[in-house]
Amino acid sequence: MNETELLFDEIRGVLAPHGLFLRGLVGFAGDGPVLSDGGQARSVLLIGNVGGSLWRAFSHWRDENPTIDNPLDRWSEQTIRPIANRFGATAYFPSEKPWQPFQQWAMRAEGLKPSPLGILIHPEFGLWHGYRGALGFTQELLVTPTEPQPHPCETCSDRPCLTTCPVSAIASDHFDVAACRSHLRSVAGVGGCMEAGCLARNACPVGQDLRYPDAQLRFHMAALS
Repeated sequence: MNETELLFDEIRGVLAPHGLFLRGLVGFAGDGPVLSDGGQARSVLLIGNVGGSLWRAFSHWRDENPTIDNPLDRWSEQTIRPIANRFGATAYFPSEKPWQPFQQWAMRAEGLKPSPLGILIHPEFGLWHGYRGALGFTQELLVTPTEPQPHPCETCSDRPCLTTCPVSAIASDHFDVAACRSHLRSVAGVGGCMEAGCLARNACPVGQDLRYPDAQLRFHMAALS
């Protein structure tokens, strides 16, 4: 086992109690994000959830911090930043300026592409995953490249995500956010998507066994509306 693999194993062990996982590595050659010491990162390690993996740890933290705004962002920062410090890395977050291109990093790290909902779809996890932060390192971390996998949407013949939305907010080339939010505020929306999660997202056949718990779905829907 080389030094990079040993480092990754140690980081995995620290992340595990929080329901977080390593979600891929991006390498840079002079164009990486700025590190806390003013240099540029040569490697960025993505951290995120798979299915509802983080919900138990986050829910416990939220019960103890009921008045904090943007609780999932704050939990992510309070969880990941000490880990970055422990390993001599710089922490980056989707919620923190300067905004970092997390979706671009994810596409490079895991070869993902967007779904019609705008969420990056994973060939195994489907739409039930997310990126909560990243660690930037000054050194180049080398790993064995993963084999590219087909984009799930390209092999999906039925595409139920395009026909399930009650207000047809989702099309193959755009997502009508205004129509979606208007529906969520309606009686039908409150009793449907707000209660059980986005119907179009639920309809995606990929990764169904990793669907978020109902409480987590309601949490995310409340944030969207």
